[in-house]
Amino acid sequence: MDNKADDPVLLSIPDRFESRRLVIRSALWGDGEAVNEAVRESAVELRPWMPWARLLPTPEQSEASIRRSRLEFLERTDLRLLLFNKETGVLIGSSGLHRIDWQTRKFEIGYWVRTSYGRQGYITEAVKAITDYAAQELQANRIEIRCDSRNVQSARVAERCGFTLEGILRNDKCDVEGLLRDTMIFSKVRGVEY
Repeated sequence: MDNKADDPVLLSIPDRFESRRLVIRSALWGDGEAVNEAVRESAVELRPWMPWARLLPTPEQSEASIRRSRLEFLERTDLRLLLFNKETGVLIGSSGLHRIDWQTRKFEIGYWVRTSYGRQGYITEAVKAITDYAAQELQANRIEIRCDSRNVQSARVAERCGFTLEGILRNDKCDVEGLLRDTMIFSKVRGVEY
C-alpha cells in the first residue's frame, strides 16, 4: 500500500463520472433541495428499509446532510454519490461508497431510487458503474452490498450486478420498527469477480 493509504485525504478521487444514462457525482452544496424533493416523493417506498426516511426532513435538514456529505467526501471518510438523469438533469436517487476501510481497500455500496424512476434499471446501472469506479479509481479489493433479507428488490440489484451472496447474518440488526432482522451480505472480490 502506498503512503496515500496512510492519509486518504491525499488521494485524487474523481468526484464525477458517467454511465450510459446517468451522471454520477459527489454531493455539492445546494443539492439539498433536489434530494429533499426526491426523498419526499419516495418516502413510502424508503421507510421500510431506510431509518432516516421515517421522518421527512425539511429542506434545510436535507441541505445540512448534503453539506456534511460533501465534507466527508473531501475527507474520504464516506463517498456519497448522487445519481442524475443525463437527459433531464433530474436527481433520480443516491448511492455511494460507505464503511470504507482504506487499509484493505474495502467499500460498501448503498443505494436508493426515486419512486418515479424505480424499476427502470437505473440502480443496476449505477451500481455497475460505481463498482467499476471503486475497482479502477480506488483499487478496491472488496466491494460489499448489505441489505435486509426481506428487501427483495435490493438483493436483486446485487445479483444482477454479479455480486456473490456470501451469507446471511441472522438477527443482525433491528429494522425500522425495532424488530430483529437478518442481513444479506453480497460481495465482489478482486481477482475473483473482477
